[in-house]
Amino acid sequence: MFYKTQLKDHIRVPPHLFGLKLEDAMLERIKKKYEGYISKELGIVIDVSRLDNIGEGIIIPGDGASYYETEFEVITFKPEMQEVVLGRIKDIADFGAFISIGPIEGMIHISQTMNDFVSFNKEKTLAGKESRKVLKIGDKCRARIIATSYKDPTNPKLGLTMRQTGLGKIEWIEEKYEQKKTAKKTEKKSKKKSRK
Repeated sequence: MFYKTQLKDHIRVPPHLFGLKLEDAMLERIKKKYEGYISKELGIVIDVSRLDNIGEGIIIPGDGASYYETEFEVITFKPEMQEVVLGRIKDIADFGAFISIGPIEGMIHISQTMNDFVSFNKEKTLAGKESRKVLKIGDKCRARIIATSYKDPTNPKLGLTMRQTGLGKIEWIEEKYEQKKTAKKTEKKSKKKSRK
């Protein structure tokens, strides 16, 4: 899920930026420090969206830079358990598929790709034995986050599933929807005929 988060930090502005407007120098330093920053509490910082307040600057002896207590807003992406996400299959291996969901990648284990016996083939696709469904690189999919791990804070891991109703390759979801729609129309017609 994407969030707007208010942060407060002491930002160091080195002397080579003193020629810029203070707001521009601050934005440059905040972006350098926070863009791409990852933590369990914040998630992944996507961008600095707004500079709200710059306190009075101080210079620490022995360091030519100035420091400002600053308040600013960042846009973050924090994956939430059970959240449904939309992404594109980036790679396929014999154990599952890797899906790109914006600023992060997740992994869908082969057993979680579809309700079928799934096999991997040389063309880097996953195929269902009975359903004949095929998952390939570039497919747009809807998945649910079922596991998150921040063991390595610079590279969080996401586990996803596509085995629930309304999840899977977008074409599969649309086909199922059309089948249900057709079945309802057929049911309505048969009810009308039985009334006559």
